[in-house]
Amino acid sequence: MAARELKPLKDQFTRVADRFSGFTSNLDEVNVEATGRLIRLSGARLEVGGLNAGIGSRCLIASGTSRLVGAEVVGFEGDRLILAAEDSVNGLRPGAKVTLVGNSDQVQLGADLLGRIIDGAGVPLDNMPLILSETAPIRGLPLNPMARSGISEPLDVGVRAINGLLTVGRGQRIGLFAGSGVGKSTLLGMITRFTDADIVVVGLVGERGREVKEFVEDSLGPEGLKKSIVVAAPADTSALMRVSCCWRATTIAEYYRAQGLNVLLLMDSLTRFAQAQREIALSAGEPPVAKGYTPSVFSLIPNLIERAGVVGNGSITAIYTVLVEGDDLQDPIADVARASLDGHIVLSRQLADSGTYPAIDLESSISRSMLQITNTQHQENARFLKEIFTNYQQNKDLISVGAYRKGSDVKVDLAIDGQDALTDFIKQSLDTPVNFEDSRKSLEEVVSGIQVRPVDESSMGSIPSVSSQLARTA
Repeated sequence: MAARELKPLKDQFTRVADRFSGFTSNLDEVNVEATGRLIRLSGARLEVGGLNAGIGSRCLIASGTSRLVGAEVVGFEGDRLILAAEDSVNGLRPGAKVTLVGNSDQVQLGADLLGRIIDGAGVPLDNMPLILSETAPIRGLPLNPMARSGISEPLDVGVRAINGLLTVGRGQRIGLFAGSGVGKSTLLGMITRFTDADIVVVGLVGERGREVKEFVEDSLGPEGLKKSIVVAAPADTSALMRVSCCWRATTIAEYYRAQGLNVLLLMDSLTRFAQAQREIALSAGEPPVAKGYTPSVFSLIPNLIERAGVVGNGSITAIYTVLVEGDDLQDPIADVARASLDGHIVLSRQLADSGTYPAIDLESSISRSMLQITNTQHQENARFLKEIFTNYQQNKDLISVGAYRKGSDVKVDLAIDGQDALTDFIKQSLDTPVNFEDSRKSLEEVVSGIQVRPVDESSMGSIPSVSSQLARTA
């Protein structure tokens, strides 16, 4: 075919190509929204129809005003999605438009986080801009057990009783069990200020708004905040925000661990994390199994805790507070926490009422990693003082009413003689740190200062009961 005959076909093809090119160039400007409608709202449960989205997807709900309510997909029933709201649901109405905006499983990260205070969604609470350039999954990635390193060195927390008697190792996960009003937040503030960790990440979950500010300004202070990141979701925020606060704080800690740093993660509290997850799970239709807690609560707690530890050159040492209702250590959350953690520190209301701060109950507390990170002499000294503490507490009623006769039991006599020295060892000023080496030396001095008398084998029988001793002295 001659060239002049092909020219009309070529011109026609060019015109069609130009028109197609103009169409495709405008495709990027077309915004095709995935939308649905709010069908039902009952309590914290939102049901949406006409929208197909996966678990963890984030949506925006029109409230009839200029306000948009954020929500996350937490379940589905048939063709309906079940959502949990990030904020108040006031103003929502039937048929409200629900728009899919993406996935909420990514956390923004960067060096600008240091010294900052953010909420459960990563929004700054200190009214300053936050520029972050990296992201990571909020629920983390499963760690290969063989990629973990052992706990081989102690972490100095600056508290003499913990350094000396309940030594915490780098990468250890430990629980702080306490009822209300026994100095839990005060002890956390001391650890945050005094520790020699490179970075401190604090998760404040379900606290009163006033307590968040007090913790930042009084417990942390300007010096403590310089090496800390605070993630706060007060009690008046939604259950979804409180759960996200814990995941976000843990992801931030992992970000700094990956840089080879030693991170201290303080989570206050694990109980409120469980309560928030219970709210979400119940609204999604999950049945309760123990004191109103759903099965997902007991599976998520180990998932959260297992993200701490030593990986590569970095470590996350985690301290999780556990609220015990009525000082009952048999609470379901306390049980699963003890099973998942590497030790626990129990605060005693009785010691707090007597003016001993920090009110650490040595009889009920244990660090499972202490044998791996301390020498034999340190362990023997700690065991000696804990035995004195236990013997005194078990016979305190007899001693206080004058029913115990000195000389009846050598161990009890030793406990009485050493009680003042032991109490002085536990007590510590809120603004005076005691490093690990000084704590160890102080422990040696206290043990050597208590007069150890020869043990009479005939007096090593069982300690008489309170009733028998009282009857004998009547």
